[in-house]
Amino acid sequence: MVEECIQALREHFPELGIQPRPLCVYPDGRESGQYWVRIPPARLPEVMRFLRDDPRTRFEQLCDLTCVDYLNYPGAEDRFGVIYSLLSLTHNRRLWVKVFVNDPDPEVPSVTGIWKGAEWPEREVFDLFGIRFTGHPDLRRILLPQNFRDHPLRKDYPLHGKGEREAFEVIGRETA
Repeated sequence: MVEECIQALREHFPELGIQPRPLCVYPDGRESGQYWVRIPPARLPEVMRFLRDDPRTRFEQLCDLTCVDYLNYPGAEDRFGVIYSLLSLTHNRRLWVKVFVNDPDPEVPSVTGIWKGAEWPEREVFDLFGIRFTGHPDLRRILLPQNFRDHPLRKDYPLHGKGEREAFEVIGRETA
Protein backbone atom coordinates (compact mmCIF):
# COMPACT_ATOMS: atom_id res chain seq x y z
CA MET A 1 0.00 0.00 0.00
CA VAL A 2 0.98 3.60 -0.46
CA GLU A 3 1.10 3.99 3.34
CA GLU A 4 4.42 2.10 3.28
CA CYS A 5 5.84 4.72 0.92
CA ILE A 6 4.62 7.50 3.16
CA GLN A 7 6.20 5.79 6.17
CA ALA A 8 9.50 5.44 4.29
CA LEU A 9 9.38 9.15 3.42
CA ARG A 10 8.65 10.10 7.02
CA GLU A 11 11.52 7.98 8.32
CA HIS A 12 14.02 9.32 5.79
CA PHE A 13 12.87 12.97 5.94
CA PRO A 14 11.44 13.47 9.46
CA GLU A 15 12.17 17.22 9.33
CA LEU A 16 9.70 17.69 6.46
CA GLY A 17 6.67 16.67 8.53
CA ILE A 18 5.11 14.87 5.59
CA GLN A 19 1.32 14.70 5.83
CA PRO A 20 -0.35 12.68 3.07
CA ARG A 21 -3.63 14.02 1.77
CA PRO A 22 -6.20 12.05 -0.21
CA LEU A 23 -6.21 12.74 -3.92
CA CYS A 24 -9.98 12.43 -4.01
CA VAL A 25 -12.75 12.40 -1.40
CA TYR A 26 -16.13 11.17 -2.62
CA PRO A 27 -19.39 12.89 -1.63
CA ASP A 28 -20.13 10.10 0.86
CA GLY A 29 -16.79 10.78 2.63
CA ARG A 30 -14.85 7.80 1.28
CA GLU A 31 -11.28 8.40 0.13
CA SER A 32 -9.91 7.13 -3.17
CA GLY A 33 -6.95 5.35 -1.57
CA GLN A 34 -4.53 7.49 -3.57
CA TYR A 35 -2.54 10.25 -1.89
CA TRP A 36 -0.39 13.29 -2.50
CA VAL A 37 2.35 14.86 -0.41
CA ARG A 38 3.69 18.40 -0.28
CA ILE A 39 7.45 18.88 -0.61
CA PRO A 40 9.37 22.18 -0.31
CA PRO A 41 10.90 23.17 -3.66
CA ALA A 42 14.48 23.19 -2.33
CA ARG A 43 14.18 19.56 -1.21
CA LEU A 44 12.49 18.24 -4.36
CA PRO A 45 15.53 16.60 -6.05
CA GLU A 46 16.60 14.59 -3.01
CA VAL A 47 13.04 13.51 -2.20
CA MET A 48 12.38 12.46 -5.78
CA ARG A 49 15.66 10.57 -6.00
CA PHE A 50 14.75 8.78 -2.76
CA LEU A 51 11.28 7.91 -4.12
CA ARG A 52 12.86 6.46 -7.26
CA ASP A 53 15.73 4.55 -5.65
CA ASP A 54 14.61 3.31 -2.24
CA PRO A 55 13.48 -0.35 -2.35
CA ARG A 56 10.43 0.50 -0.19
CA THR A 57 9.17 3.04 -2.72
CA ARG A 58 10.66 2.34 -6.19
CA PHE A 59 8.76 4.94 -8.20
CA GLU A 60 10.47 4.13 -11.47
CA GLN A 61 8.16 6.13 -13.67
CA LEU A 62 7.24 9.79 -13.83
CA CYS A 63 3.83 9.52 -15.51
CA ASP A 64 2.97 13.18 -15.65
CA LEU A 65 4.20 16.60 -14.66
CA THR A 66 1.79 19.50 -14.77
CA CYS A 67 0.87 22.74 -13.03
CA VAL A 68 -2.19 24.34 -11.48
CA ASP A 69 -2.69 28.08 -11.07
CA TYR A 70 -4.48 28.60 -7.75
CA LEU A 71 -5.10 32.32 -8.32
CA ASN A 72 -8.34 33.27 -6.47
CA TYR A 73 -8.87 29.66 -5.37
CA PRO A 74 -10.62 29.60 -1.97
CA GLY A 75 -8.15 28.91 0.83
CA ALA A 76 -5.10 28.68 -1.45
CA GLU A 77 -1.91 29.94 0.18
CA ASP A 78 0.29 29.68 -2.90
CA ARG A 79 -0.15 30.74 -6.51
CA PHE A 80 1.18 27.69 -8.39
CA GLY A 81 1.28 23.99 -7.68
CA VAL A 82 3.66 21.88 -9.76
CA ILE A 83 2.36 18.31 -9.66
CA TYR A 84 4.33 15.13 -10.29
CA SER A 85 2.46 11.87 -10.86
CA LEU A 86 4.65 8.90 -9.93
CA LEU A 87 4.12 5.20 -10.61
CA SER A 88 5.85 2.25 -8.97
CA LEU A 89 5.71 -0.70 -11.34
CA THR A 90 7.48 -2.82 -8.75
CA HIS A 91 4.91 -2.20 -6.01
CA ASN A 92 1.91 -1.34 -8.23
CA ARG A 93 1.16 1.98 -6.54
CA ARG A 94 0.89 5.67 -7.35
CA LEU A 95 1.81 8.83 -5.50
CA TRP A 96 1.44 12.49 -6.38
CA VAL A 97 4.05 14.97 -5.22
CA LYS A 98 3.19 18.67 -5.15
CA VAL A 99 5.54 21.61 -4.93
CA PHE A 100 4.11 25.11 -4.42
CA VAL A 101 5.72 28.33 -5.66
CA ASN A 102 4.74 31.98 -5.98
CA ASP A 103 5.25 35.05 -8.10
CA PRO A 104 7.22 37.08 -9.05
CA ASP A 105 9.73 34.39 -10.08
CA PRO A 106 8.28 30.91 -9.56
CA GLU A 107 11.14 28.43 -9.67
CA VAL A 108 11.44 24.68 -9.08
CA PRO A 109 14.51 22.42 -9.41
CA SER A 110 14.43 20.24 -12.51
CA VAL A 111 13.98 16.49 -12.13
CA THR A 112 15.42 15.71 -15.59
CA GLY A 113 18.50 14.25 -13.89
CA ILE A 114 16.23 11.71 -12.18
CA TRP A 115 13.72 11.02 -14.97
CA LYS A 116 14.80 11.91 -18.50
CA GLY A 117 11.13 11.96 -19.48
CA ALA A 118 10.63 15.16 -17.46
CA GLU A 119 12.40 17.27 -20.07
CA TRP A 120 9.45 18.08 -22.31
CA PRO A 121 6.76 18.33 -19.59
CA GLU A 122 8.97 20.82 -17.73
CA ARG A 123 9.34 22.82 -20.92
CA GLU A 124 5.57 22.77 -21.40
CA VAL A 125 4.92 24.02 -17.85
CA PHE A 126 7.57 26.71 -18.38
CA ASP A 127 6.00 27.76 -21.67
CA LEU A 128 2.37 27.88 -20.52
CA PHE A 129 2.70 28.85 -16.82
CA GLY A 130 6.09 30.55 -16.59
CA ILE A 131 7.56 28.22 -13.95
CA ARG A 132 11.36 28.11 -14.32
CA PHE A 133 13.05 24.74 -13.77
CA THR A 134 16.58 25.32 -12.51
CA GLY A 135 19.10 22.88 -13.88
CA HIS A 136 16.97 21.99 -16.92
CA PRO A 137 19.25 21.15 -19.87
CA ASP A 138 17.21 23.03 -22.53
CA LEU A 139 14.57 25.28 -20.97
CA ARG A 140 12.92 27.10 -23.86
CA ARG A 141 9.42 27.38 -25.22
CA ILE A 142 7.97 24.22 -26.70
CA LEU A 143 4.53 25.29 -27.98
CA LEU A 144 4.66 29.06 -28.45
CA PRO A 145 7.10 31.26 -30.39
CA GLN A 146 10.32 32.12 -28.54
CA ASN A 147 9.48 35.84 -28.59
CA PHE A 148 6.05 35.30 -26.99
CA ARG A 149 6.08 37.24 -23.73
CA ASP A 150 3.22 35.78 -21.69
CA HIS A 151 2.10 32.44 -20.29
CA PRO A 152 -1.44 31.72 -21.51
CA LEU A 153 -2.50 29.11 -18.92
CA ARG A 154 -2.13 31.57 -16.05
CA LYS A 155 -5.53 32.57 -14.76
CA ASP A 156 -4.76 36.27 -15.09
CA TYR A 157 -4.16 35.90 -18.83
CA PRO A 158 -7.16 37.21 -20.84
CA LEU A 159 -9.41 34.55 -22.40
CA HIS A 160 -9.17 36.20 -25.79
CA GLY A 161 -5.44 36.87 -25.57
CA LYS A 162 -3.66 40.19 -25.80
CA GLY A 163 -3.81 40.73 -29.55
CA GLU A 164 -0.96 38.39 -30.36
CA ARG A 165 -3.00 36.56 -33.02
CA GLU A 166 -3.09 39.67 -35.15
CA ALA A 167 0.72 39.71 -35.23
CA PHE A 168 1.08 36.20 -36.74
CA GLU A 169 1.95 36.03 -40.41
CA VAL A 170 -0.90 34.55 -42.46
CA ILE A 171 0.35 31.54 -44.40
CA GLY A 172 -1.75 30.36 -47.31
CA ARG A 173 -1.45 27.27 -49.46
CA GLU A 174 0.50 29.11 -52.10
CA THR A 175 3.15 30.36 -49.63
CA ALA A 176 3.42 27.29 -47.41
